[in-house]
Amino acid sequence: MARDEQRPDKAMVDRSEGFGERLLGVLLDRAHEMPPALIAPLVAEEVARVGGRDVSILLQDYGQRMLVPLPGRRLTVGEPEPIGDSPAGTAFLQTTAVEVPQADGVRLYLPLLDGSDQVGVMALTLDTVDDDDRRLLRRLAGLVADTIVTKHSYTDRFFQARRREPMSLAAEIQWSLLPPLAMSVPQVKVAGILEPAYKVAGDSFDYALNDDILHLAMIDAMGHGLDAATMATVAIGAYRHARRAEIGLAEIYAFMDRAIAEQFGPDHFVTAQMMVLDIATGHLQWVNAGHPAPLLIRNHAVVQKLKSPTTLPVGFGGEQPLISEQTLRRGDRVLCFTDGLIEEHDAGEEQFGEEQLMSWVNHIERAEKGVRAVVRALSHALMDQRGGTTSDDATLLMIEWLGGAADHLATLD
Repeated sequence: MARDEQRPDKAMVDRSEGFGERLLGVLLDRAHEMPPALIAPLVAEEVARVGGRDVSILLQDYGQRMLVPLPGRRLTVGEPEPIGDSPAGTAFLQTTAVEVPQADGVRLYLPLLDGSDQVGVMALTLDTVDDDDRRLLRRLAGLVADTIVTKHSYTDRFFQARRREPMSLAAEIQWSLLPPLAMSVPQVKVAGILEPAYKVAGDSFDYALNDDILHLAMIDAMGHGLDAATMATVAIGAYRHARRAEIGLAEIYAFMDRAIAEQFGPDHFVTAQMMVLDIATGHLQWVNAGHPAPLLIRNHAVVQKLKSPTTLPVGFGGEQPLISEQTLRRGDRVLCFTDGLIEEHDAGEEQFGEEQLMSWVNHIERAEKGVRAVVRALSHALMDQRGGTTSDDATLLMIEWLGGAADHLATLD
């Protein structure tokens, strides 16, 4: 059949604007010029057009413990909602709408998803809810999330709303470096967390999905405070620069090594772990420059440490590193972590250690769904075991390989 015969007759396609298109189109049409402060009243107005009221926008705090209300004209600002035990938290962690019947209607909690990163939750009340409401409000929530992410670079208000305690300058720098804390596509999922959220200094991570290749790095700069944050900034910048030049893992290590040595001298270093995962085949490669061995998790239990030859930390002029390899099975998860997680001591007791970490991983893997929920629950459980404090940064980064394809997302049928 000729291409022209496959195309629908333009005159026969209904291109008139319906109610839903008009409602969502207003936000799309105005978003590029809209000051950040006007997002809230426009969203409240759009919700009112479908019979909704009492609109709240809840954003994840930096510690990933609470969903905190965003102040704004015509928004309902209540108390923060716990992520672990609330309808809003369920919507956030499971990325699904939650409906709670109330005396005056139904309270809806809709995840705010920018791509696959959970920005927060939009809550509103309707007298009744049908499938048309659900579809339209789900799409509206997606547009609201995209608008928040776009506008957050233009204002401090979103950052300020997410803070529940004072943040150090070093932590401010580190948070500005991070990619989204979670990413999810049909073939692979990624989630990370930093502790202590408001005082983290030398730990950081980065990732990028380029076609079928997922690139990841986790680093831990020596020291504490601003010096460590500055070194981490250079290390992540060097990693991104080298990665975007499309060179191999060994060459990326060498480039990062030179950058740290030239900038900070021979007495400074950064431990690092760089990985590449082919999301089509599950073929994983990595270089370990002084980090603890990642854990391979299969069927919700740790099955082995991904041991490998280690090279010197970045900045010490190590030899060309050996590339380690592992073929993943569908559903396998890989957990990377910095040494602050296992070298810290239980409250007043012995060092935490890898065995206790693996025990907690097995316990939480059985109780939680999704890499975002597992990483969050694991980090908080370990922090609680340490009495709520830590003397060093403790960072987790988890990958789940699912395989398959995503081509169906690019078709309209």
